[in-house]
Amino acid sequence: MDILSKIVADKRKEVELKKSIIPVSQYEASALFERKTNSLSNALRQNDMGIISEFKRMSPSKASINQNANVGQVAKGYEKAGVCGMSILTDIKYFGGSIEDLILARASVQLPLLRKEFIINEYQIIEAKAYGADVILLIAAILTKQEIKTFSELAKSLGLDVLLEVHNEEELHKSIMPSLDMLGVNNRNLKTFEVSLDTSKLLSKLIPDDFVKVSESGISSIEAIQELKEYGYKGFLIGENFMKTDNPGQSAIDFIQNLK
Repeated sequence: MDILSKIVADKRKEVELKKSIIPVSQYEASALFERKTNSLSNALRQNDMGIISEFKRMSPSKASINQNANVGQVAKGYEKAGVCGMSILTDIKYFGGSIEDLILARASVQLPLLRKEFIINEYQIIEAKAYGADVILLIAAILTKQEIKTFSELAKSLGLDVLLEVHNEEELHKSIMPSLDMLGVNNRNLKTFEVSLDTSKLLSKLIPDDFVKVSESGISSIEAIQELKEYGYKGFLIGENFMKTDNPGQSAIDFIQNLK
């Protein structure tokens, strides 16, 4: 069983248990549930930099990245840097994240916040909205076409932006539908963890211009961003490059200054 299959199997158990503890009605009564969301896709369209920064403590490929980081402080640093949005890992077992990280970031900044999670159930989308997310991630590799449609339409009905992540042409073809805002190409092979920007370059011409193109993983240099911009990318998800430093916010500030 590859790592992605393991994560999904564990996630199904986790979500079923959560559903038995916290009913959807409790999320719908949340103070944040009626909050007007901030659109990440609009922010990317209007910004030349296109940086989406990430908060991530660990990952299956790197183990520990930054276990001591304070999500609120990091979020404020990212906002000061002028990023377009912030991605927050909420998976506990494999990424050391928490849904609480999302609410702590929400209390700290006005940035569009992406709940980066392995979404396999509508329950997680409602939970994301209740905890202050503006955007959800859907991963084509773990969803059927019908699930992508159902989940993205639910997200849109809640005012959330949808970033759909693909790794290859087959996933892209099954995913293109009007209820998506952004199409993200993950340069990391989730089975081998190898990273190549060629994935973004190859798939760019297959993504219709209606969607904001986002390149994810393995982006650590100004040159990589400049190169990918020529392929029509407007968004660049950067996680480890900032998070592996002592001050991720300051790292983002320095990076964006150089990008200008």
